[in-house]
Amino acid sequence: MIFRFDSLQDFLQMSGHGPYVWSAYAVSIAFMLWLVASPLRRRRQILADVQRQQHREALRQSEDAVDDNYVAENRS
Repeated sequence: MIFRFDSLQDFLQMSGHGPYVWSAYAVSIAFMLWLVASPLRRRRQILADVQRQQHREALRQSEDAVDDNYVAENRS
């Protein structure tokens, strides 16, 4: 493998094209990271919402059970 640049500075500058090339790499990497992180974050939010909803349903059912027992005891 032949290194086509005389120094690291020449490699980073790429004959004046360096800023464009490196910014394109940076934007591409940032976008790819967002494509991975966004669904993972959304999944975590959905799971938290489902857990909250299940907790509310369990509380509601336990309150209904208490109310049913209260009504049943007062009928007698």
